[in-house]
Amino acid sequence: MKAVILAGGRGSRLAEETEVRPKPMVEVGGKPILWHIMKIFSAHGVNEFIICLGYKGYLIKEYFANYLLHSSNVTINLETNELDIHENMAEPWKVTLVDTGLESQTGGRLLRVKEHLEGEDTFLFTYGDGVGDIDVSALLQFHQDHGKLATVSAVRPAGRFGTMEIEGNTVQAFREKQVAPGSYINGGFFALSHAVLDYIEDDQTTWEDVPLTRMTEEGNLFAWRHDGFWQPMDTIRERQILEEYWRQGNAPWKVW
Repeated sequence: MKAVILAGGRGSRLAEETEVRPKPMVEVGGKPILWHIMKIFSAHGVNEFIICLGYKGYLIKEYFANYLLHSSNVTINLETNELDIHENMAEPWKVTLVDTGLESQTGGRLLRVKEHLEGEDTFLFTYGDGVGDIDVSALLQFHQDHGKLATVSAVRPAGRFGTMEIEGNTVQAFREKQVAPGSYINGGFFALSHAVLDYIEDDQTTWEDVPLTRMTEEGNLFAWRHDGFWQPMDTIRERQILEEYWRQGNAPWKVW
């Protein structure tokens, strides 16, 4: 099973961080958010990844090319040009890094990696900027059981503001940033059949527009409800939320 991860956008709302690196390389707990996402998949036995690169993609290539240096203790003998790796912390991952264009849209990036998905009846797909305690195995099983072309994880994000219960002028209850009631939103973790690639026309196709709309109209898009933790990292504040979870040692998405 392969997982495709979008990692090519500019991340303009994280400009303080993304002026010097792509958004998926912004760190939480000293590791790129991309690493956290891959660890979620890997916890469910998915260890083959296709990363769709774009903005400053060379930095992601350099990160994986030097992964052992980033994750292990080493001794470097400058005289003999020898490198000894101690306490190897390598992951069991096979990572394919594909330049999918600087200006390509989300669907276009997925179409650009089509050749790397040949022979895959089903694959997983997500964005490089959101984490959750996603049960990837359950998502995949749900997709395979219903037999439609696409499954989207449906999540209910925390409300932006706290809520209050008021009786007269007296506050009876104050609830800070509860999970928003009602509608679910796209949680970004997909299980897809290979045929969804036929719904993408070119680089300028936005995955969330024509492909998902057409599949919805055809009854080919099912929702898998995830009522656990989910958090995107679109802003500096959201990065700080994730960083605080990690610092306190209770990161809900750490399922490994």
